[in-house]
Amino acid sequence: MDIWKLNLRHLRAFAETVRLGSISAAAQAVNLTQPAITQALAKLKATLGQTLFVRQPDGMSASAAADILSPRVDAALAHINSQRVTMTQVHALIALSTHGSYAVASAATGLSQPALHRAIQDVSLALGKTLVERRGRGVMLTEAGQRVARGFRLARAELAAGLSELGALKGREVGRIAIGAMPLSRARLLPKAVAAYHCSHRHVDIMIAEGSHAELIEPLRDGELDLLIGALRDPPPGDDVEQRPIFQDHPVILGRKGHPLHEPSIAELATYPWIISGPATPLRAQWEKMFTQAGITPPHVPIECGSVITIRQLLLDGDYLTMLSLDQVAVELEANWLRVICEAPKGLVRTIGLTTRAGWVPTKLQAAFIDILVNS
Repeated sequence: MDIWKLNLRHLRAFAETVRLGSISAAAQAVNLTQPAITQALAKLKATLGQTLFVRQPDGMSASAAADILSPRVDAALAHINSQRVTMTQVHALIALSTHGSYAVASAATGLSQPALHRAIQDVSLALGKTLVERRGRGVMLTEAGQRVARGFRLARAELAAGLSELGALKGREVGRIAIGAMPLSRARLLPKAVAAYHCSHRHVDIMIAEGSHAELIEPLRDGELDLLIGALRDPPPGDDVEQRPIFQDHPVILGRKGHPLHEPSIAELATYPWIISGPATPLRAQWEKMFTQAGITPPHVPIECGSVITIRQLLLDGDYLTMLSLDQVAVELEANWLRVICEAPKGLVRTIGLTTRAGWVPTKLQAAFIDILVNS
């Protein structure tokens, strides 16, 4: 089901009825009449195709569907944080922040440009904040607009999760998992887990976005991604995310087949050109540690790169060295293109694991994928 068909006023009425256990109490809480609440609940029931309440002598009893949906609706409304915002306004601001122009947002959503303009103006008035400003011929979100758009995206993610869980209640295993894949996870860990999961959950869509931690962490915070897989950060990137270790990776020093180095000392390693990921990455930190522990200043890095494909080709064309996981170059080693020059010193490890939003509650389908991932 398309979440944009939901009505936030109906969802607020639903949330208060669940919380308070009666239509009359909910009517007072949201400042509506009892007939208006009854009508809102009836429309929501029709939209969802689920029975939400059972009448009892002392009030309204939530159904199994309502028990599933209620926490998701509560979380979504908390992210929106205003009773004056409508779903059209949520849709409009997310679209404008994603596409950067009214014309492109209109084409992407099917909303007319006048409707988008009106929705953005209305939500700005409702929240008492300037959310969008013109920059030349384009538009940009203000800092306040970016914060509001993030809240709206997180609300969308919660509602999408709730609808997925309702589908499972009906026996329809539908849903979507959005994964941010950092370099090491792409070699074996993630493909193995995705293949195993797809065998048992063929109706769940899996979206994989590749990138560095810096490129993926904001989409995770925005709710565009459900989880990141790759090297964990020390210290963590903030108290708004949680890190869960899966295993420790022991990198090795690699070069081309026929590289002149054999059983080198750390001092000898420092005399060759290196290809290493950029500063502030766990691998770069481990590489620098290898030299500093030996009392050697880390050598200049002529080529900074995190792409294994690019690194492979560069290694083949010269006497460069790199430090990577064996999993990342398993194919190249089997093909005898590259060889392990030496092991990295003991104690040089990267912790590989999951990064999620703090307080994120996965759906059962998402939790099943994580279980496969951590136990694969």
